[in-house]
Amino acid sequence: MKIVVGFVPTPAGEAALNAGIAEAKLRRQELVIVNSSREGASVDKAMAPAAMLEEAVLRAGKAGVNATVIQPPYKDDLADEFLDVAREINASLIVIGLRHRTQVGKFIMGSHAQRILMQADRPVLAVKAGVAAR
Repeated sequence: MKIVVGFVPTPAGEAALNAGIAEAKLRRQELVIVNSSREGASVDKAMAPAAMLEEAVLRAGKAGVNATVIQPPYKDDLADEFLDVAREINASLIVIGLRHRTQVGKFIMGSHAQRILMQADRPVLAVKAGVAAR
């Protein structure tokens, strides 16, 4: 079994990664770190630098967790792509980071996290930045 974590280079992404590593260690499962960008985008602030992803894998390894990184591009919807990955690897758990958004921000921009929470066919652990994993 595997745990899938959505990672972006933000405090919420770091919180998700830390929680994912902790859960993978607790459950003795592998960790799949997903970092996606929109297909065809030349610049995407959601894409983590290679060195940051390598450090994430090393951090997991130091915790005794086998981790891999995948970076599937998405065409239309990041939430759909992420949920597809979770199904393809038969993830036992999805881990995502949350950030505070205003009601107007949610209305205008939508929420990938909200869609993942509502549409996932498996357990989802949603964590906030600044909250330590146990």
